[in-house]
This record gives sequence, structure tokens and C-alpha cells, in this order.
Amino acid sequence: MSTLPTHDDVLAAADRLRGRVVRTPMLRHPLLDEIAGGTVLIKPECLQRTGSFKLRGATNAVLRLDAAQRAAGVVTHSSGNHGQAIACAAAAEGVRALIAMPADAPSIKVESTRRWGAEITFFDRATTDREVLASRLAEERGGTVLPPFDHPDVIAGQGTLALELVEDARAAGFELDALSVCTGGGGLVGGCALAVEGASPATEVWAVEPEGWDDTARSLAAGERIANDGKGALLCDALLSMRPGALTFAVNQPRLKGAAVVTPDEVFRAMRLAFEALKVVVEPGGAVALAAVLAGKVPARGRTVGVVLSGGNVDPAVFARALAA
Repeated sequence: MSTLPTHDDVLAAADRLRGRVVRTPMLRHPLLDEIAGGTVLIKPECLQRTGSFKLRGATNAVLRLDAAQRAAGVVTHSSGNHGQAIACAAAAEGVRALIAMPADAPSIKVESTRRWGAEITFFDRATTDREVLASRLAEERGGTVLPPFDHPDVIAGQGTLALELVEDARAAGFELDALSVCTGGGGLVGGCALAVEGASPATEVWAVEPEGWDDTARSLAAGERIANDGKGALLCDALLSMRPGALTFAVNQPRLKGAAVVTPDEVFRAMRLAFEALKVVVEPGGAVALAAVLAGKVPARGRTVGVVLSGGNVDPAVFARALAA
């Protein structure tokens, strides 16, 4: 196992990323406070360059490559958001990038990845081991694999958003009682847990997953990594990791307060309310953390809760379904 990242690694990533990624604002709205029964502070990473938090970890990882690794290029697998982020970060540093994407990835994510100049190869989500595929492609090309979540530099980079939210909350006179985080493979929630461990140790960190893809919740309950069966709905395409990463689970198991699971109806409601109240567009996977708070699955009544809106790269037809729900 690679060395686990620490709070100090998140601080170092924040210094490294300064001026390279957007410091997204903190948002709030009385309607969200009223529904949740507390103070809801939103971190809208849908406003990040490439439309998701993934640019943080991708940029941190690319910046940490040595000269030989940069010359050989990078490879990753992604349903879309990490692929876009690697493509963007690599382009900024003049590094070649090859992205393996599911054949059914939303077209908006495919085209956005292609626009950054990355090469794309497609695979069947149901029959392909994406980690094996990425390793084979990297071996063929001599490139470096930068995975979506199970990498110390990726985890550390993702945690920088939690540092910003803690700082902005304090500037507004709030201390975070809890932080609700969208969770797929666990890199974002792990980075956030490391960030608050040093910056706001009293803050609870909650993982939130879509039903049918609740591997983190079940793994925490079992005390070991448990895989999904892959048969859940594909609505939250950004969060369809089969099981927690080895690194991310090692980070998360001792640090998370708990994990919540939300339904498609709860996700659509959160997407709609984010649009109506905050005027931001959020994809299904990016809305699960808000969905859990609004549904009372992450305790918010009488408390101050931070919520990560992790991405906004939504297919227009899916967004229309959310608004009509």
C-alpha cells in the first residue's frame, strides 16, 4: 500500500494549487436552512473549472510527477469528471493524457474531456475491470496511472475544498458541526476528513452515496471493504465505483462519523432545490450530499452543516427530469 496521505499533505496541496484552481465560494439560502432545520453552508464545486472538484486532485497529482513521468504521459480511467480533470491538468503542463471511459458515459463528459486534447478509449462498464485496463494501457505506453481516487496526491488535492469551506465558514461566524460529502470511491470524503482533522477536529464527516452503490456504508459497517453488485441504477454516474479504494478506506474507516444513502427521488429534489434556490446546476452524483441533509439523513437540525456539491456535468435530459420531478 502507498503511504497514506495526512493533513499536512492537504496543506501542501493547497499551497501547490493556489492560483491553479478556482477557490469556489460558500453559498447559503434561507430555504435550505428551513428545510434542514439548521444552517446549511454550500461548497459549489460545480463552479470549478471542468465542472467538478476532481480538478483539485488531478492537478495536484500531475504537478507531483517527475520529468520522466511527464515526458511519458499519464493514463487514467473515469466515468467523466476525473477524466476531464486529468485532461485539463495535463494540458496545462504539456503532458499527454489517455483516458479510458465507459462507452455509456454522458456525452457532455466525453466531449468536455476531448476538448482538453486528451485521447479517449472506450470500454464496457459491465464487463471490463477498469483498473486492469488502465494498468495495461500505461504499460504499453510507459505512462503513469493517475487513478480517480486511490492515490495519495489525488486524495490530498481533493481535501483542499474542505480547508476553504472551514475558513469561509469561520469568516462568516460559523463553526462546522458536520460536513456532508458525495462519495464514490472515497477520495473526496477521505481528503475532506484529513482536512478537517487538523483544521476543524470537532467537525463530523459524513459519506453520502446513492442507493445500490452504498459500498462505503456497508464497508464501514462490516469493518472491511465490501463491493457493490453493479446492479444499482446508473443515475449517479459519477459515483459508480465498485468498492472503496484500499487507500481511501484506510483513511476513512477511522475518521468518518457515518454514511448515508439516498434515493433517486431525494437526489432529484436536491438538484431542483439547488437550481431554484442557489441558481446552480448540479449533476445527480454531485447532489447526493445535499439530498442527505435535506432528507434528514445527515443530522442538521439545530446545527451548522457544510455540504459539497461535487459536480455539475449533467446530461440536459437528466437535468430536465430533475426539474420536472
